[in-house]
Amino acid sequence: MILFARLIIVVFTSFLAQISLADKLPLAQISKYLNDLKTVEGNFTQVNDDGTISTGILYIKRPGKMRLEYDPPNNALVIASNKAVYIIDKKSNQMPETYPLRRTPLSIILAPNVNLSRQKMVVGHDYDGTATIITAQDPKNTEYGSILMKFSDEPVQLRQWIVRDSSGGETTVVLETLTTGVNLSNRLFDLPSREREN
Repeated sequence: MILFARLIIVVFTSFLAQISLADKLPLAQISKYLNDLKTVEGNFTQVNDDGTISTGILYIKRPGKMRLEYDPPNNALVIASNKAVYIIDKKSNQMPETYPLRRTPLSIILAPNVNLSRQKMVVGHDYDGTATIITAQDPKNTEYGSILMKFSDEPVQLRQWIVRDSSGGETTVVLETLTTGVNLSNRLFDLPSREREN
């Protein structure tokens, strides 16, 4: 009887493991989804490291371009373009903060060719019951931080990301309504004229 009970436990555990594996999207499928994603427009909610919340509109034009346009009273603007990330305070006369895109985890999403199967790029691949969760980093520069991405299935869609920077801070972006395949002008990813002139 004890042997039978143990056998049932082993079979049941194996069954649960198979269900979990079946629900988890493969890395190759997620890489293909990101590579096929050319343009995106949608609303987002951002939870900052200090607990404050911002909302706005997101634009992505792969490869290499992203724009986060924040709603008032924030009025900030984040642009990824020309291999750099610019953080612009519209209320300030200061030059924007600028970082090389390759030194931020966002470069993984915006790369010309996303390959999550690269050795040591993915350090976490899980399923939480509703979404596949991928934690990725630049395998050659782990000090740049990491990005955790959540993907729904049927259809496969990026729903959230959490950027963990080199100092341990976290910024969560929850994607709400998303429209893909939209026509986005390259001008949308240009710096505002004041920043170009300075």
